[in-house]
Amino acid sequence: MYKKLYALLTLFSLSTLWAEKPNIVYIICDDLGYGDIQCLNPKKGKILTPHVDKLAAEGMIFTDAHSGSSVCTPTRYGVLTGRYSWRTSLQSGVVQGFAPCLIVKDRPTVASFLKKNGYHTAIIGKWHLNFKYLDPKSTKEYSRTEFKSPPVGAKIPDGPIHRGFDYFHGFHHARNMEAVIENDEVIAHDPVINMLPRLTRKSVEYIESRKASKKPFFLYVPLGSPHTPIVPTPEWEGKSGLGMYGDFVMQTENVVGEIQSALKRINAGENTIIIFTSDNGCSKAAGIKELAKKGHIVSANLRGSKADLWDGGHRIPFIVKWPGKVKAGTESNQLICLTDLFATVSNLLGEKIPQNSGEDSVSFLPALYGKKIVSTRKGVIHHSISGHFAYRQGPWKLLLAKASGGWTSPNERQAPASSAPGQLYNMSTDLGEKKNLYKEKPEMVASLLALLEKDIKRGRSTKGPKSKNDLNDIKIWKSGAPKKK
Repeated sequence: MYKKLYALLTLFSLSTLWAEKPNIVYIICDDLGYGDIQCLNPKKGKILTPHVDKLAAEGMIFTDAHSGSSVCTPTRYGVLTGRYSWRTSLQSGVVQGFAPCLIVKDRPTVASFLKKNGYHTAIIGKWHLNFKYLDPKSTKEYSRTEFKSPPVGAKIPDGPIHRGFDYFHGFHHARNMEAVIENDEVIAHDPVINMLPRLTRKSVEYIESRKASKKPFFLYVPLGSPHTPIVPTPEWEGKSGLGMYGDFVMQTENVVGEIQSALKRINAGENTIIIFTSDNGCSKAAGIKELAKKGHIVSANLRGSKADLWDGGHRIPFIVKWPGKVKAGTESNQLICLTDLFATVSNLLGEKIPQNSGEDSVSFLPALYGKKIVSTRKGVIHHSISGHFAYRQGPWKLLLAKASGGWTSPNERQAPASSAPGQLYNMSTDLGEKKNLYKEKPEMVASLLALLEKDIKRGRSTKGPKSKNDLNDIKIWKSGAPKKK
């Protein structure tokens, strides 16, 4: 009798605890520019984004939020680990699949942390952090040179469900998008045009499957759009009046509406935090110049786009809705980074981040309540596709690059020989990064450079025990260090 009573009391305590914990839905688009959301770019944004605009009206817009990198893989690593990806072996570019997972087995993730704290965890979308594919019979590892796409039936020994997620449905990255994966197995090959509808449907199905559960859930939705291949389905073609990219953005942001409707159907809308963001700026593949001719500026008032060190490469939409907690229709101009999710959920639950994790993560929870973020991090580090570094502290931004550090012209090869070795901008007065103050303010350059070097050397940018980078020697100046006087 006492055992039964104890069991009932335990279950009651857990259900009470879970009821107090909000569900978390984290939607991250792929290559969606800051200016692609109309409410963020009312004068120069011509794509209709009604669902995200409504989300913003019901929540908080962060106007100075940055991805951990200006390209896909590094940002995703940072979101899940709270650590900059350049601390790993990946010093530039992105991963290609058919290789061991970039997140090592013993490193805690946001998913594993939430799972240990009573959450059911799911990822529906793009992984792009590498995993291996094994022959289901021989367990021999398939190689990228042998297979353009992993065969149906291939098993995955080091994917999302081995890094803290209870459920995975999606794909690895754009070049293997036709290979549909569920949990640890490739289950089908499906035309790529079907992937966005599939992810929308599966996200809704997952939310509806949680209706009978008292357990809170974490749903991570890393969409593969509007990244190439730009393939809006027939019912979305022509909707934007701006071509295929505009149509695809509209179909992508519609996912927000479908997810909100699903949450409402299971009566979870009031106890769910929804975060909407992007992994980096808009890609040149969208046809940036052609869109501009039609009046749509993908980066709004920012310079550059995907892959760049300029803010158009990594300043991204970031909107949070949390009914009853986040005041509707508000804005925060506080500086945050996508690596900050780990510390924020830790703060939210009142639990410490596991040891040796979240080295570059700061909680933005206070900002949601309209308060100042308390941070031991001196500044935010930016990183371009080619591995060029920048450091942002307050209004000041130091770039260790002669030009864009990415794809936008002038890139590093196109920079005039007379160019300064770096760039310095005051972002409060020069958001478009037009007036380089590098030569005029050597003291500020030296100060920011010293902070960057210290954050790299310590293996972390937040307070805590010294950590280790995966590489002993990280090259800071990619285009050549300035000559010592």
